[in-house]
Amino acid sequence: MINLKYFFRGFKSLKSLDSPALALGASFIAIGALLKNIGFNLEQSIFSTFLTYALPGSLVMAESLIIGAPLLNIFIAVWLVNARLYPMTVSLMPLLIHESQPRWKYYLSCHFVAVSAWLIMKSNYQNVNKENRIDYWIGVGTATWSIAIIGTIIGFITSDYLNKDIMIALAIINPVYFMCMMIGAMKTIQISSSIILGAILGPAFYFITPEWCILFGGFFAGTVGYFLGAKNDN
Repeated sequence: MINLKYFFRGFKSLKSLDSPALALGASFIAIGALLKNIGFNLEQSIFSTFLTYALPGSLVMAESLIIGAPLLNIFIAVWLVNARLYPMTVSLMPLLIHESQPRWKYYLSCHFVAVSAWLIMKSNYQNVNKENRIDYWIGVGTATWSIAIIGTIIGFITSDYLNKDIMIALAIINPVYFMCMMIGAMKTIQISSSIILGAILGPAFYFITPEWCILFGGFFAGTVGYFLGAKNDN
């Protein structure tokens, strides 16, 4: 069973000063309003966030529905967007795995992998015994997941009072928060060089290939950061 002590400790992590709760909630308020505007009812909007739990994936799904894309195309597009979570999973799971914990916890906890929850866990895992980290992580994930669902409900209900400019402002709060968190995490040469180069190469690649600029910028920045870190370690 889940250790409730560590579960609630993780759940209450949203109360910290660097919590993503407000930014995450604001972004999903925009998502809730957007889903209503494209014809979703309240139950469908909640179920969408319940399953997707990712801001970019929800935006891609909504935009694809607006232009009338086939269901298969929407599935592939959302799947590709959410593939960005794979590196987070690879870096996080070794910190959580303990032989005393059952596998079902790890299967369950995979749904909670998102930038917001990942940042909280990476910042706090050293303060939690490895045996109990998976319970702490499930608490963190449940908290951020709940905020996303509540934000979706609020956005759906208040959509008539949100104009286009307000929705755009709400949607970009979360990315701005993530950028600030990443800057705060610039404590190693790998992370620092990756963030700085990414900020430079992303816009630079835009003039070459607007559709792939973020992917190429991130790939090259991350690769350079990795090798700089490896060289520095040696």
